Amino acid sequence: MIYRFRVILDNDTEDDIFRDIEIRETDSLEDLHNAITQSFGFDGLEMASFYVSNEDWDQGEEISMFDVSEGHNDARTMSETPLNTILDTTQTKLIYVYDFMSMWTFLVELAEIVEVSEGTDYPNLMFVHGQIPDSAPEKSFEVENLNDDEFNEFDDDIDVDDYSDLDFDENWN
Repeated sequence: MIYRFRVILDNDTEDDIFRDIEIRETDSLEDLHNAITQSFGFDGLEMASFYVSNEDWDQGEEISMFDVSEGHNDARTMSETPLNTILDTTQTKLIYVYDFMSMWTFLVELAEIVEVSEGTDYPNLMFVHGQIPDSAPEKSFEVENLNDDEFNEFDDDIDVDDYSDLDFDENWN
Protein backbone atom coordinates (compact mmCIF):
# COMPACT_ATOMS: atom_id res chain seq x y z
CA MET A 1 0.00 0.00 0.00
CA ILE A 2 0.99 3.62 -0.53
CA TYR A 3 0.67 6.36 2.07
CA ARG A 4 -0.16 9.82 0.76
CA PHE A 5 0.94 12.62 3.04
CA ARG A 6 0.36 16.34 3.12
CA VAL A 7 3.36 18.05 4.75
CA ILE A 8 2.56 21.63 5.81
CA LEU A 9 5.07 24.21 7.02
CA ASP A 10 3.81 25.37 10.42
CA ASN A 11 3.88 29.15 10.07
CA ASP A 12 1.77 32.05 11.22
CA THR A 13 1.40 33.66 7.81
CA GLU A 14 -1.54 33.58 5.45
CA ASP A 15 0.53 31.76 2.83
CA ASP A 16 0.07 28.01 2.80
CA ILE A 17 3.29 26.14 2.08
CA PHE A 18 2.93 22.40 1.65
CA ARG A 19 4.00 19.32 -0.27
CA ASP A 20 2.01 16.18 -1.09
CA ILE A 21 4.20 13.08 -0.96
CA GLU A 22 3.50 9.41 -1.72
CA ILE A 23 5.62 6.73 -0.06
CA ARG A 24 5.36 2.98 0.56
CA GLU A 25 3.78 2.02 3.89
CA THR A 26 6.76 -0.26 4.61
CA ASP A 27 9.34 2.52 4.08
CA SER A 28 10.93 3.96 7.19
CA LEU A 29 10.51 7.33 8.83
CA GLU A 30 14.04 8.04 7.60
CA ASP A 31 12.78 7.59 4.03
CA LEU A 32 9.96 10.05 4.76
CA HIS A 33 12.49 12.45 6.35
CA ASN A 34 14.59 12.31 3.16
CA ALA A 35 11.54 12.89 0.97
CA ILE A 36 10.47 15.90 3.06
CA THR A 37 13.91 17.53 3.10
CA GLN A 38 14.32 17.08 -0.64
CA SER A 39 10.84 18.36 -1.46
CA PHE A 40 11.41 21.55 0.56
CA GLY A 41 14.94 22.09 -0.76
CA PHE A 42 16.94 21.35 2.40
CA ASP A 43 20.33 19.65 2.21
CA GLY A 44 19.25 17.06 4.79
CA LEU A 45 22.39 17.45 6.91
CA GLU A 46 20.73 18.83 10.05
CA MET A 47 19.27 16.86 12.95
CA ALA A 48 15.56 16.13 12.81
CA SER A 49 12.85 14.28 14.71
CA PHE A 50 9.32 13.11 14.21
CA TYR A 51 6.80 13.30 17.04
CA VAL A 52 3.68 11.17 17.17
CA SER A 53 0.74 13.55 17.43
CA ASN A 54 -2.96 13.47 18.24
CA GLU A 55 -5.93 15.23 16.63
CA ASP A 56 -5.03 18.51 18.40
CA TRP A 57 -1.43 18.40 17.10
CA ASP A 58 -0.02 17.82 20.59
CA GLN A 59 3.56 16.59 20.56
CA GLY A 60 3.93 13.00 21.75
CA GLU A 61 6.66 10.36 21.56
CA GLU A 62 9.85 11.45 19.79
CA ILE A 63 11.38 9.33 17.04
CA SER A 64 14.80 10.78 16.24
CA MET A 65 17.47 10.23 13.62
CA PHE A 66 19.86 8.70 16.15
CA ASP A 67 19.48 6.99 19.50
CA VAL A 68 20.45 9.71 21.96
CA SER A 69 19.09 7.92 25.03
CA GLU A 70 22.58 6.81 26.14
CA GLY A 71 21.23 3.34 26.91
CA HIS A 72 18.72 4.49 29.54
CA ASN A 73 15.70 3.34 27.53
CA ASP A 74 14.87 1.97 24.13
CA ALA A 75 14.34 5.06 21.99
CA ARG A 76 12.98 4.51 18.50
CA THR A 77 14.96 5.82 15.56
CA MET A 78 13.75 6.85 12.12
CA SER A 79 15.74 4.19 10.28
CA GLU A 80 14.27 1.36 12.39
CA THR A 81 10.64 2.57 12.34
CA PRO A 82 8.48 1.56 9.36
CA LEU A 83 5.65 3.98 8.63
CA ASN A 84 2.96 1.31 9.03
CA THR A 85 4.03 0.62 12.64
CA ILE A 86 3.03 4.12 13.80
CA LEU A 87 0.48 5.32 11.26
CA ASP A 88 -2.87 3.97 10.10
CA THR A 89 -6.40 5.21 9.50
CA THR A 90 -6.85 6.00 13.20
CA GLN A 91 -3.39 7.52 13.87
CA THR A 92 -2.70 9.95 11.02
CA LYS A 93 -0.65 12.85 12.41
CA LEU A 94 3.04 13.49 13.01
CA ILE A 95 5.00 16.61 13.79
CA TYR A 96 8.35 16.88 12.01
CA VAL A 97 11.09 19.22 13.23
CA TYR A 98 14.13 19.83 11.04
CA ASP A 99 17.27 21.69 12.18
CA PHE A 100 16.89 22.27 15.90
CA MET A 101 18.79 25.56 15.65
CA SER A 102 16.22 27.01 13.23
CA MET A 103 13.26 24.85 14.30
CA TRP A 104 11.63 24.28 10.92
CA THR A 105 8.37 22.67 12.04
CA PHE A 106 6.02 20.75 9.77
CA LEU A 107 2.62 19.18 10.31
CA VAL A 108 2.56 15.79 8.57
CA GLU A 109 -0.80 14.17 7.97
CA LEU A 110 -1.62 10.83 6.39
CA ALA A 111 -4.33 11.87 3.95
CA GLU A 112 -4.99 8.64 2.10
CA ILE A 113 -3.93 5.02 1.73
CA VAL A 114 -4.00 3.79 -1.87
CA GLU A 115 -2.83 0.90 -4.03
CA VAL A 116 0.61 0.92 -5.65
CA SER A 117 0.51 2.57 -9.07
CA GLU A 118 2.52 0.57 -11.62
CA GLY A 119 5.30 2.61 -13.22
CA THR A 120 5.55 5.09 -10.32
CA ASP A 121 8.77 5.41 -8.36
CA TYR A 122 8.37 5.95 -4.63
CA PRO A 123 8.74 8.18 -2.76
CA ASN A 124 6.89 10.42 -5.19
CA LEU A 125 6.45 14.19 -4.89
CA MET A 126 2.89 14.67 -6.14
CA PHE A 127 2.22 18.36 -5.57
CA VAL A 128 4.08 21.52 -4.49
CA HIS A 129 2.38 24.64 -3.17
CA GLY A 130 4.22 27.75 -2.00
CA GLN A 131 7.88 28.60 -1.62
CA ILE A 132 9.70 28.05 1.63
CA PRO A 133 11.01 31.30 3.18
CA ASP A 134 14.73 32.01 3.62
CA SER A 135 14.51 31.43 7.36
CA ALA A 136 12.26 29.40 9.64
CA PRO A 137 9.11 31.14 10.88
CA GLU A 138 9.42 32.53 14.40
CA LYS A 139 7.63 30.50 17.02
CA SER A 140 5.66 32.29 19.71
CA PHE A 141 5.46 30.42 22.98
CA GLU A 142 2.70 31.68 25.21
CA VAL A 143 2.67 31.39 28.98
CA GLU A 144 -0.86 30.85 30.17
CA ASN A 145 -2.46 33.23 32.67
CA LEU A 146 0.49 35.64 32.76
CA ASN A 147 0.96 38.97 31.08
CA ASP A 148 3.91 41.37 31.15
CA ASP A 149 2.41 43.40 34.02
CA GLU A 150 2.05 40.33 36.24
CA PHE A 151 5.38 38.65 35.60
CA ASN A 152 8.75 39.94 36.78
CA GLU A 153 11.48 37.34 37.08
CA PHE A 154 13.40 39.58 39.53
CA ASP A 155 10.45 40.38 41.78
CA ASP A 156 11.40 38.10 44.68
CA ASP A 157 12.74 40.59 47.26
CA ILE A 158 16.15 38.92 47.35
CA ASP A 159 19.25 41.10 47.30
CA VAL A 160 21.98 39.01 45.70
CA ASP A 161 24.67 41.25 47.16
CA ASP A 162 23.47 40.91 50.77
CA TYR A 163 25.34 38.09 52.55
CA SER A 164 24.27 38.94 56.10
CA ASP A 165 21.56 36.25 56.31
CA LEU A 166 23.81 33.51 54.94
CA ASP A 167 25.63 31.12 57.24
CA PHE A 168 29.17 31.31 55.86
CA ASP A 169 32.24 33.52 56.01
CA GLU A 170 32.56 35.40 52.73
CA ASN A 171 36.30 35.93 53.44
CA TRP A 172 37.05 32.28 54.08
CA ASN A 173 40.35 32.15 52.19
